[in-house]
Amino acid sequence: MEKRLLLGDEAIALGAIHAGLSGVYAYPGTPSTEITEFIQNNVEARQRGIHSRWCTNEKTAMEAALGMSYAGKRALVCMKHVGMNVCADAFVNSAITGVNGGLIVLAADDPSMHSSQNEQDSRFYAKFAMIPVFEPSNQQEAYDMVGRAFELSEALKEPVMLRIVTRLAHSRAAVEVGPAKGENGLCPAKESWVLLPGIARKKYVELLDKQQAMADAATASEFNKVERGGDGRLGILACGIAYNYVKEALGDSANVVKISQYPLPADAVRKLAQENDAIMVVEDGQPVVEEQVAGLLGAGYAIKGRLTGDLPRTGELTPDNVAKALGSPAEIPFEPARNLAARPPQLCQGCGHRDVYTALNLVLAEYKDYRIFGDIGCYTLGALPPFKALASCVDMGASITMAKGAADAGLFPSVAVIGDSTFTHSGMTGLLDAVNDNANITIVISDNLTTGMTGGQDSAGTNKYEAICIGLGVKPEHVRVVVPLPKNMPEITRILKEEIEYNGVSVIIPRRECMQTLQRHLREKKAAQNNKA
Repeated sequence: MEKRLLLGDEAIALGAIHAGLSGVYAYPGTPSTEITEFIQNNVEARQRGIHSRWCTNEKTAMEAALGMSYAGKRALVCMKHVGMNVCADAFVNSAITGVNGGLIVLAADDPSMHSSQNEQDSRFYAKFAMIPVFEPSNQQEAYDMVGRAFELSEALKEPVMLRIVTRLAHSRAAVEVGPAKGENGLCPAKESWVLLPGIARKKYVELLDKQQAMADAATASEFNKVERGGDGRLGILACGIAYNYVKEALGDSANVVKISQYPLPADAVRKLAQENDAIMVVEDGQPVVEEQVAGLLGAGYAIKGRLTGDLPRTGELTPDNVAKALGSPAEIPFEPARNLAARPPQLCQGCGHRDVYTALNLVLAEYKDYRIFGDIGCYTLGALPPFKALASCVDMGASITMAKGAADAGLFPSVAVIGDSTFTHSGMTGLLDAVNDNANITIVISDNLTTGMTGGQDSAGTNKYEAICIGLGVKPEHVRVVVPLPKNMPEITRILKEEIEYNGVSVIIPRRECMQTLQRHLREKKAAQNNKA
């Protein structure tokens, strides 16, 4: 055994490589991004030819991973929690088709919304699809669980979810790693995966029949355990990373059932209830387990947690707020620094998005009722000072379709701002709707030649955007490319005015490389020159 210092994301990635992974499929999204990047940069993964190219969106990633599973090999699909919304169709139906090679769906949730639009809990998706879930409490479990999850997936012939949270994904710990296993051989599925109603009805019954086996696996899991040391007044259900906060607050002086594999082990919960006057459910995310326990034990039993206000209803758990809820206040409570000026995030100095918003504000100031509909990316910061440009930012790809809907209602000018990677992720279908309806909108695809917000990963449509827009039906003369620089402001504002006044769909593509990737490329070029010298 070898010890390595790993992020939670890195522990999962290495665990997958060592478990015989053949392919990882993902779209970048914090806090899941580092999993795929680790596999892309891992020497062993490269030598074995493990597939690790970024996908256009989470739905295509899920479907490709399912295809690799169909062929008999082990696949990992990674996304942040809101990515589950994008892949939901394929994800839920994969539980009906079942799998062949092991398939893990990694969902990285973001309590407190450090870099997200909401706090949704992916465990709800797993319960909805009726598949097992692993939820590690530390980096060692994250590494170990990957192999167990692949084994369970192949034993049950079902996908398995591995759910983590930001605090685990982005913290480091020493992890004992073992030897790598070989990959599965090619062995395509023999049974039908065609979900015609007659076949799907039979497969749904098969999924229902597997529920007891899933529950038995959770009951017997090495990752779920019972600890006794309390006085019988309060039993604790500690889920995933929250187990650490409970241990930090109470040590061994509590009656605890640690939950890191689901379905919820009902017998352990009932026994905990029999041995204690009340139960507190400590879980990072939404009250998924708390609601299940309430249903399991009934209204007459005292259950505490997020729903009762004993723990905060929103935001991630911390050692301090868990300790307070358990009646064991921290010795040195955290207090935020005082008298510090707020430092909101800003677009990088020299960023091309700055020039895009400067030009838009200059041109649109001449109109009374304009709105700019935004999208997901670092350019969303255009909603903040000094630009204050965006009226909305809802989900990936929504800028184009919201601009279209507003234009349908009579709003003019109606402008959409979308990034290059977001456009190929989920903006193209909205553009097709706009073209088919000849919507009177202006679309700005702010192209910085990368997926900038998540660290500079490849963007699926680089050097293809003009062709894509024309192929979807935008008239070639109304697909315009500009270089967003202060010196080009007269040209940019002129083109914006022309296209806003055009009655139909027009696309403007301001193109200039992201400042972060530009600096990286310049450093790499300089290093290469020095090596030659």
